[in-house]
Amino acid sequence: MKKVISKLLILLILIGAILTIRQFNLQEYLSLSYLKENLNQFKELHSQSPLVVISYFMLIYIGATALSLPGATILTLAAGALFGLGQGLLIVSFASTIGATLAFLVSRFILRDYVQNKFSDRLKNINEGIEKEGAFYLFTLRLVPIFPFFVINLVMGLTPIKVVTFFIVSQIGMLLGTAVYINAGLQLSQLNSLKGILSPQIILSFTALGILPFIGKKIIAMLKAKKVYKGYKRPKHYDYNMVVIGGGSAGLVTSYISTAVNAKVALIEKHKMGGDCLNTGCVPSKALIKSAKFVHAQKNSQKYGIKEASCNFDFKEIMGRVSTVIDKIEPHDSIDRYTKLGVDCFKGDAKILSPWEVEVNGKVITTKNITIATGASPFVPPLEGIKDVPVLTSENLWQLEDLPKKLIILGAGPIGLEMAQSFQRLGSQVTVIEMGERILSIEDPEVSEYLLSRLEAEGVTFLLRHKATKINTTHLTIESKNGTKEIPFDKILVAVGRRPNVKGFGLEALNVSLRPNGTIDANEFLQTNYPNIYVCGDVTGPYQLTHTAAHQAWFCAVNALFGRFKKFKVDYSVIPWATYTDPEVATVGKSESALKKEGIAYEVTKYGIDDLDRAIADSSDYGFIKVQTKKGSDKILGATIVGINGSDLLLEFIAAMKHGFGLNAILGTIHPYPTMGEANKYLAGNWKKARKPENVLRYLRVFHRWERKGTPDSKNSLNKVEA
Repeated sequence: MKKVISKLLILLILIGAILTIRQFNLQEYLSLSYLKENLNQFKELHSQSPLVVISYFMLIYIGATALSLPGATILTLAAGALFGLGQGLLIVSFASTIGATLAFLVSRFILRDYVQNKFSDRLKNINEGIEKEGAFYLFTLRLVPIFPFFVINLVMGLTPIKVVTFFIVSQIGMLLGTAVYINAGLQLSQLNSLKGILSPQIILSFTALGILPFIGKKIIAMLKAKKVYKGYKRPKHYDYNMVVIGGGSAGLVTSYISTAVNAKVALIEKHKMGGDCLNTGCVPSKALIKSAKFVHAQKNSQKYGIKEASCNFDFKEIMGRVSTVIDKIEPHDSIDRYTKLGVDCFKGDAKILSPWEVEVNGKVITTKNITIATGASPFVPPLEGIKDVPVLTSENLWQLEDLPKKLIILGAGPIGLEMAQSFQRLGSQVTVIEMGERILSIEDPEVSEYLLSRLEAEGVTFLLRHKATKINTTHLTIESKNGTKEIPFDKILVAVGRRPNVKGFGLEALNVSLRPNGTIDANEFLQTNYPNIYVCGDVTGPYQLTHTAAHQAWFCAVNALFGRFKKFKVDYSVIPWATYTDPEVATVGKSESALKKEGIAYEVTKYGIDDLDRAIADSSDYGFIKVQTKKGSDKILGATIVGINGSDLLLEFIAAMKHGFGLNAILGTIHPYPTMGEANKYLAGNWKKARKPENVLRYLRVFHRWERKGTPDSKNSLNKVEA
């Protein structure tokens, strides 16, 4: 409240100052004719009291600039005529910068919060650009006089640029333009209008100066590249346009796109084509989930009106089916397929020898560009005794032949939860150990709580806020605030995260930059510190998702092959993800927790799937949909679906966010009945219902009553309706 009052007070002061200037016609004192008529008198005052005149002049100049009054040009001319080139330039340089900074601060204090909240999604990229290169952009604008300085002051106040940066850059950037006006003031008697100061030639010269920073930026980039490439000899000819290291999702898509535009491509994979997703991740886990879901349905046949159903299964055969599924999909990612597409596939260890040379199987091949797509591996924490225990990870889990009676899972993220439910349904007694406050911490708390209750109802045991400290072949020791205890197990699955594969193929020798979390550092174009070495997928992040890796791969291929003409910044604005438990948890965009953290104004709409006809018919009537929309709008900022086939239902919200249509459009779209997809439309209906125009509806009641009974007195009818 105090901040609002302060804003109103400053606004009133500004309005009062401007009205006073207009009321007493003070702007006439900031005209060229007035200055020329009174120049001698000003000079006499200056000779008598130079410090007083300079002080008053600076105060007037600062005030005019801070209020964005159209008089700064005249005052700058006056400074040249009164004080000369050197002293005038010094005085005006500081006065103009101080005034500009005051205007900047006023704009920031009064308007920035409102503008940033109102247009947060549109300003995101601008804010990121200002934070990275705000000084560069401001300096360029200051050099080009076709941009009014007062507009620059006000607009920059709305951005995240630092006050100190604004002051220093403005001081330097306005110096040249100020010198031109000061110099013109020396010949004030010869000026008849302000047009004589800035001729088209001078404006073009300033514009050229404004372009110089961009040219300089290109030169700096070239110098950086020259420095990073120092010591390496560039080949005269290249064997390939692109060499891709890693045959997972990221590497396959990079190779596919590159060869599709007729580039010559080499793909190197040391293990299995298809990477983790095909061999140890997405595909085998979904195959196991399906088998476990079938067993669960048999055990719960009564809810479908079937008194008794039974199924006999051999766990080894279920794992055999998992292998069969992998084998059936494998041709999609095979060497044979990609060779037919035109990619030269190498099976072996790659080693980057230089920015343009890669060794594989003892052969050195040269390439114009390199894409690193080496993925990530399960992280196994350094617990006491863990080296002596054959723990399971997502890599070796699929080699199990016997169902463990007691299974401990470390980690309550997507992998841990999917496997916990599947093994519990197949007959294991599963215990999940999680250090954090809740499961699935990437989601909103209510989502975590709902899924926790569903999994606990199926028999999974959760120990939250517990830390594993020691392990032997039969027991795991865990600690919490209540003390230490041991838990027996037959098998233990470690699912606490993944770390990037960055060692063993030459990155260390090249000094390719890594982030603190161990991922390969890359700019917005997915370039490493070597401009021709690109990176995509889990090895760089920020999302360890198969579809995100494929998304990044497009940018790697296009930027590497055509970057000299046009480069594209990777777009993470609409990234979906899903956890394939039952119910599934599928999310896109910003969660409610994220919106709160970022201070973005939003509204929440929910719909319970227990109300949906198709869900009731299928005895799948559980879960909910939750959508965050921009405050006062139907624009979707984020959506989460907790329910059967939630990942499929999410597609409509993904499309809405990507292509810019909102809940009104979803509400106006015909959805077939009865389907699970109707849930999205009912969610949109709840959003609309919460915003129904009550005043209009009151008058419509009167209208319809009039239609039924004739023409009553409108006023009395309205009063009766309200009563």
